[in-house]
Amino acid sequence: MPVNLIFVYSRSILLLGSGFVAEPCLEYLLRSGNNRITVACRRLEKAQELSAKYPDVAAISLDVESDAALDAAVAAHDLTISLIPYTQHARVIKSAIKAKKHVVTTSYISPAMEELDAAAKEAGIICMNEIGLDPGIDHLYALKIINEVRDQGGKITSFESFCGGLPAPEDSNNPLGYKFSWSARGVLLALRNNARYWQDGKLVEIQGKDLMDSARPIYVYPAFATVGYGNRDSSFYRERYNIPHAQTCVRGTLRYQGFPEFAKTLVNMGFLDDAPQDFLSASSPADLAWNAVTQQLLGHSSDCPDELLKAIEAKIDTQDPEARRRILHGVKWLGITSPTVKVSKRGTYLDVLCARLEDLMMYGENERDMILLQHKFEVENKDGSHNTRTSVTLMYGEPNGFSAMAKTVGVPCGIATQLILDGKITNTGIIAPMTPDIYQPIMDLLPSEGINAIEETI
Repeated sequence: MPVNLIFVYSRSILLLGSGFVAEPCLEYLLRSGNNRITVACRRLEKAQELSAKYPDVAAISLDVESDAALDAAVAAHDLTISLIPYTQHARVIKSAIKAKKHVVTTSYISPAMEELDAAAKEAGIICMNEIGLDPGIDHLYALKIINEVRDQGGKITSFESFCGGLPAPEDSNNPLGYKFSWSARGVLLALRNNARYWQDGKLVEIQGKDLMDSARPIYVYPAFATVGYGNRDSSFYRERYNIPHAQTCVRGTLRYQGFPEFAKTLVNMGFLDDAPQDFLSASSPADLAWNAVTQQLLGHSSDCPDELLKAIEAKIDTQDPEARRRILHGVKWLGITSPTVKVSKRGTYLDVLCARLEDLMMYGENERDMILLQHKFEVENKDGSHNTRTSVTLMYGEPNGFSAMAKTVGVPCGIATQLILDGKITNTGIIAPMTPDIYQPIMDLLPSEGINAIEETI
């Protein structure tokens, strides 16, 4: 009597990094039942913290700066997911090219990565990038509408995209209206980025020192008082998205009302200075109170809290009385003029502020985050009529579970990985989800994960 045997091919995945987005990605990939996953970190205990939560997940120590060790680890797996700092991705891809193995990252394609495109194609490997939230989900839902309009004979005359990771409204209970799931440093450093975009047919360039001044209200839903400002260089998206008729093309960051004015005050005070300061060194023996640090930063003659507040008030740009009052309240709340609040010495003005913000503004028990992404298109239809189309993705985190940010970065990464392993994405080279054959299969699977976009034509 014939016996039917079913063989399940086991695929092996190397997951580089164990940060907050790694676990939703890992959890998704384990559902198939035939993926073997190894979590790799420089410190073995960090990898074990994640692997221990799931059966049959291995953990290894790996120094990605050791070419031999990285080459061996990549070669031992069918696919590598790189969730380590973007500056290391090119190194990972080089190892993958040698071993002819696939790679997935959630990061923007850097020039160093782009240079490896021809070699990746020659090796026949897929290097999928920009498949998190921003970049990632933003591409998918933008290109869906752009291609629909083009297929119907219309034109996109304006494209605005704003995305933000924020506390849920009920948990936005601090003067900045913001909280951290991880280090505050990246958020603060982004405040000094330049921005470049098209606005009404003119190329706009904003210097980092003026970025917060450029913030403007962004209407999404009546319940949210959100503002937005440009996110780095989005001018080239006219070409990347193939929307040559767009007189406005801007991609930006969303924050709650009041954030830019308060952040600009901290910038004006000099808190983004990342030059080492001897008196802030961890090896400096003396305890420091915050009023002494702020006095030194401002070059003020007095460390009296009231005198420091007056000096800080002179750094506030907005002339709106209520906004000025809120900023001064926020300064007091931060405790940066206090003679009793001690400083966590981390070497620079930037890093001691980060430490203070992390003390006060991390998510607490039962609190949840939120991601809000809006695309807004002005459309000229084939018949000459005009309308506005919007696409909004709104998602909340699970209290004491996966954050919305972790899920909207990690899950799309996991989906893309699975599609590559299943042979449903086959484009080789250094790629991003820019064409329907790549982005449509990913989009088809997002709603079952609670990730979708609500579209409206106005």
